[in-house]
Amino acid sequence: MSVPAHVAVLMRHFADLRERTHGHAPAPTVRDRPGKDVLFLCTVPLLDPYAWQALEELNGPLLLGTGQITASGVRRTAERGLEALWELSWPEQRLAGIAAVRLHAFYGAGSHHPHLQGGTVGRWPLNVFTPEQAAAELPTLRVIATADLHNVAAQRDHRIIPAMKQ
Repeated sequence: MSVPAHVAVLMRHFADLRERTHGHAPAPTVRDRPGKDVLFLCTVPLLDPYAWQALEELNGPLLLGTGQITASGVRRTAERGLEALWELSWPEQRLAGIAAVRLHAFYGAGSHHPHLQGGTVGRWPLNVFTPEQAAAELPTLRVIATADLHNVAAQRDHRIIPAMKQ
């Protein structure tokens, strides 16, 4: 029986917790923070095209191409550790003074492993080490981005979505 991609992610996540490692690199690399940071630095470029794709899929039909996608690349913050952000903003959202739709990959300073989350939605384990695993995250990125757009619009109303004005 084949294991669905979203279940395989959880299996890798739980195995990491059980084995107190992160990924399949040789120990002690995956047991110390610097080694885990290196894995995160490798994960973000793998994830990048799929984060862009998930946001662009919202931009076209819902924002009528008026959105702007930005990406931070990996950066270090005092409270968050390592993080990378992809954001989709558009004129009506900026005018309303509300947050952009956000995909957020982060490896928190006190966390055992990285996570994905939206600006307004919860977190998912981020155990990506190969291009194939990154591609398998596209459905998760789509769900996060879609839920985040829903929640951002709910902060005002549906009229901030250009396609809903027609």
